Order: sequence, then C-alpha cells, then structure tokens
Amino acid sequence: MSTADALEAVCSGSRVWIQSGCGTPSKLVDALVARAPKVRDVEIVHMMTLGSADYTKPEYEGCFRHRGLFLGSNVREAVAAGRADYTPIFLSEIEGLFLSGAMPLDVVLMQVSPPDAHGFVSLGTTVDCTLTAVRCARVVIAEVNDQVPRTHGDTFIHVSRISSVVESSHPLLEVCTEPPSELHLQVARNVASMIPDGATLQTGIGGISQAVLMCLGDKRDLGIHTEMCPDGVIDLIESGVINGQRKSLHRGKAVASFVLGSRRLFDFIHENASFEFRSISYTNDPFVVAQNDRMVAINSALQVDLTGQVCADSLGTKPYSGFGGQLDFIRGASRSHGGIPIIALPSTAMGGAVSRIVPVLEPGAGVVTSRADVHYVVTEHGIAYLHGKTLRERAEALIAIADPKFRDELEDFAVRSHYLERKIAPAVYA
Repeated sequence: MSTADALEAVCSGSRVWIQSGCGTPSKLVDALVARAPKVRDVEIVHMMTLGSADYTKPEYEGCFRHRGLFLGSNVREAVAAGRADYTPIFLSEIEGLFLSGAMPLDVVLMQVSPPDAHGFVSLGTTVDCTLTAVRCARVVIAEVNDQVPRTHGDTFIHVSRISSVVESSHPLLEVCTEPPSELHLQVARNVASMIPDGATLQTGIGGISQAVLMCLGDKRDLGIHTEMCPDGVIDLIESGVINGQRKSLHRGKAVASFVLGSRRLFDFIHENASFEFRSISYTNDPFVVAQNDRMVAINSALQVDLTGQVCADSLGTKPYSGFGGQLDFIRGASRSHGGIPIIALPSTAMGGAVSRIVPVLEPGAGVVTSRADVHYVVTEHGIAYLHGKTLRERAEALIAIADPKFRDELEDFAVRSHYLERKIAPAVYA
C-alpha cells in the first residue's frame, strides 16, 4: 500500500519504534512526519538513526516527542533544547523493556529485503532491537527495499508477521568515515600492540576504531564479536587476518548486531555466511561476551578523570550519544579468559586546546564506566593500567599518558586532592 495509507496505523498516543543505523526506513519516516497534522502525543523511540529526524523540529512539538536510547547528530539539538528526551540505558537491556511491558510498543517501522520463496524477509544491515520489537508490537510496517542485503543469522521475519508493506527501491543510507588522522593512528598503534593473535574483537565506529583495524595487518586468526561492524573489517577478512578460527564461541563467524558503513560493506555482507547477525540483547550480553576467550573490547571516551571515571555519553549536562555497548563489553571482556578491556582516546580535544584526561569530570557529566570497571586507558602517549590500583597509582598512571603540556596542572590538582605527595625540589648548595 502507499506510505500514507500504511502510516494511518499511527494514532494519537502511539509509541513507534524505528529501526536504526543504515536500516533507517527513510520513506516511512518521511510519511510519519507528514502525518503530524492528524496526531498528538506520538512517542518515537529509537537508537541512532541516519538521515533527517524532522519529527524533532520545533513545529512538531505536541505532535511528536522523541525518546532517544542512543543519540545521533540528527537529534542532539532537540534533546539539548528539551524537545526530546534521552534515556541512559545499556544496549543489552533495551529489548527487556519491550518484553517486560515497561515500554510497550504500538507500531514498528522497519526496512527489509524482499521476501524469499518461503515468505521470509531479512532485516539486512540492522537487527539491533528491531527483531524483538517486531515480536512485541501491535502493528509492523515494512518498507521492502530491493537494495537491502539478505544477511545470515537471526535476521528473518515471515511476511505473516507484517501488517503493511510499502515497496521501494533506493540506496541505503551510508556512513562513510574520513581516513583516520595521524593522532588516531598513534593511539591505534598502542592499542594494536596489546592485541594478541587469536583475539576476538569488539569493533566500533570513529577514527580510533578505524585506525586500530588498519594497524592489525600483521596479526593472525582474529575474530569478531561486536554490536557494530564497520567497513574496516572487509580488508582484514579478505586477507585472512580475521577468520574466526580460534574463537571459542561461534567459531568461524563474525558475530554482530548491525553494520554502519558504505555500499561496499552492504554488498560484502549480502548472503555472506561468515557473518552471524543477532539481536543486541545477545551480542552485548556480558555473559555471552565473556565466553569469547581473549576478548578485546575497544571503546572510547570524552573524558577520563584522575580516578579513572569514564564519561562517554555527555558534554557536561548535554547528552551527546549514549551508554551504547561500552560497559556491556568492558565487563564481558574483563571476565573473558585472557580478555583485555580498553578505553582508548586522544589525550586532547579541540585541536590540543583541552585535555581529555581531567582532574574531575565536567559538572553534570555522566559516568558510563565506573572507575572500578576500568582496566586499560590508552592515549597516543602510552598505556595506563588502573584495575586494582589505588587513587595515587591511578593518578600517576593517567598523568603519564596525558598530553605533556597539561601534566603539571594535573599533578598540582592531584597533590591538592591528596592523591599524590608534592615533590620536593632537591636542595641547591653554593
């Protein structure tokens, strides 16, 4: 049917789940916004979507309100202005809200492949929480796009579960990252030095994650278990560096919940049996993650304070992204046999003007990973190991990997806070 007819299922007071990432059903989203004059108090729930999120614009207040479970650039301004909401939550726990009834869903908007001969469509690039949302929602609206790849794993939905179908044919939304900077490569080289042959990796998006993948060409028998898979894995799989042959869970399979990348990645995962896509409640379950021996979790941060607290989701009181899978994988890797949980970040921001290693987190900043959970913090200046360390030992280790121009003020704060003792200058004799 037409998009307008399909979206009549969205009524005032409905709660709508939108598939995220490269699976964002842009045609259905546009039709949802067009329905604004006919509805009030529609709550729109999703993780990071791509493309426009016009339902967060000021002119649609009262018609729509967004509840963000992980924020992208298209909704940050609305959350900061108070027109939309942010829910801090681990990715592994989102589906539990649907299943328990804590967040009942009325309508699901998703983008899928055409059905096969047996009537099964594939969620393609993005399983995330959408598979569970489909099982819990009253109405399921599918944009069937013949350019969506068919992916293996727990990605299939039978057409009998779909309420309405809207046909389309257009390229999927892409995430094309710029080549990593030399600073990112410096951080990545330190991270890569910690990764053993046979390790299983959690990969992410962004300059550091991309740079780490570029630095792994001399490794052997790596595996993938992650919530998100980027373009950078393709060359490593094709060269045989990533083959999953030493994985202790899902041997030979790259396990992921969604991909964020380019058309090259979409083509690569199409009918590729080396990939196993699963719901994010599975990929991110710390108890599942821990079953991967030599699990290496690589996550980033906005700030790390001198006691080891990690802020990764906000700039002061302003929500920036979300909890994501950081703590899911940090805790999973810490319990893995030979696991290595890593927080990797450049030591500075704003072109070197401010330090990311800070005396205390900015007022209002959220702690995503507690100081008791942190093991390794890596910058371009080195590696700090914090687990089981005292506040004094933590301050010393973090100051050592901070940018040199900020070390004196960090040390001065640590002394005033009684983390460190003041260094006494040696006596000078005539």
